[in-house]
Amino acid sequence: MSSTRPAPSRPVVLVVAPNDFLYRGYCLESVAAAYDTVVITPGPITWEHGLVIDHETADPYDREALLAAGELLASRHPVAAVLTWNETLLVATAHLAQHLAVLTDDPQVLHACRDKATSRAQFARHAVPSAQSIKVASLLESALAAESIGYPAVLKPAGQAGSVGVIRVDKAEQLPEAYEFATAGANLHGGDSNDVLVEEYLDGPEISVECVTHRGQTTAVAVTRKELGFEPYFEEIGHSVDAADPLLAEAGPIATAAVAALGVTTGISHVELRLTATGPRIIEVNQRIGGDLIGRLVQLATGIDLPRAAADLALGTEPNLTPTRRQAAAVRLLYPEVSGTVIERGIDAHLVGADWLTQVSWISEVGDQVVLPPEGDVDVARVGLVVVTAADAAQAATRIEEAQDHITVVVHPAPENPGASTGGQVAG
Repeated sequence: MSSTRPAPSRPVVLVVAPNDFLYRGYCLESVAAAYDTVVITPGPITWEHGLVIDHETADPYDREALLAAGELLASRHPVAAVLTWNETLLVATAHLAQHLAVLTDDPQVLHACRDKATSRAQFARHAVPSAQSIKVASLLESALAAESIGYPAVLKPAGQAGSVGVIRVDKAEQLPEAYEFATAGANLHGGDSNDVLVEEYLDGPEISVECVTHRGQTTAVAVTRKELGFEPYFEEIGHSVDAADPLLAEAGPIATAAVAALGVTTGISHVELRLTATGPRIIEVNQRIGGDLIGRLVQLATGIDLPRAAADLALGTEPNLTPTRRQAAAVRLLYPEVSGTVIERGIDAHLVGADWLTQVSWISEVGDQVVLPPEGDVDVARVGLVVVTAADAAQAATRIEEAQDHITVVVHPAPENPGASTGGQVAG
């Protein structure tokens, strides 16, 4: 806890759980550049030093502890806004904002975004193209639901995020293992619900539309095209944003309709869709800045600063959404070919100086264990990431592949993979 400081000259924004520097550092940097920033973190601050004027340590999943920490910060600073980009803390953060009497959507609105069963019901009520969905409580109910919907089907937790526990089932024989996988995901820490859903499988490329809502009016500002891997799981291994993407005109209105159907009046929405044969259909609405550096890609491609916009919105201010760039940007998340121990990693020296290579970051250190899906999730499966910029999407795709071709990761296979190769390029 920091000592009391003089009254700031800029509005004070409270950020709940800014998370790790690699994926979310740019968010806090953007907010802190514009506003005096205080944070509530589950442990002592580290990388946040220099960006915040004060902080409190509390378990953000403990409602009373979170409210108490917010009260302490508000007793020392005139907190004018509260926000988070942590999916699993959206509802708790809304309660904190209400407690401190600052602008927020009702916690029930955030719950409707978090709980996929509630979302599906709202989409159906407002005729937003989505997927058929049935809540189930047993393997038998799952089988009946899958037979009703038809195969392939998707099983997923109703209240998780980041593709946790999400799996495609192509035939009835796969259902018992898939139900166990989805149920395990539903019961992990951070979920808003332990329910499992059986849903219609939406075939086609996956995208997201990044939206900004101010006073109930939503603007779709960018489309993110996604790369998925590790079927039948839905692991995201890459994203790209092109400021000139023609899909924005087609998918944007559907994304904004989904946001409106859930009753959102303020904030940033990361709306996931599939481009099916019958047109774009909604997967889910995440009421926060997209993960995996998507907000950073939007800024690199368009110049629109989503973290700054999130803070502006929390203060009740209309954000500046005027594009200042017209190019493309992409990120590739680097996965090894096998699970095991990282024994070497590197990038060819000649590539490091390329002006289009915006970022290369390592997630796993030499000696770390990496575990691929389904046993491992994004926290333990990724070795690193690479970000590039380009004139357009095609050039960005070429540059991502060039960068990956010059990155080497050597993994000593885990015992259960005794015959696997010990070296080579990263997967993806």
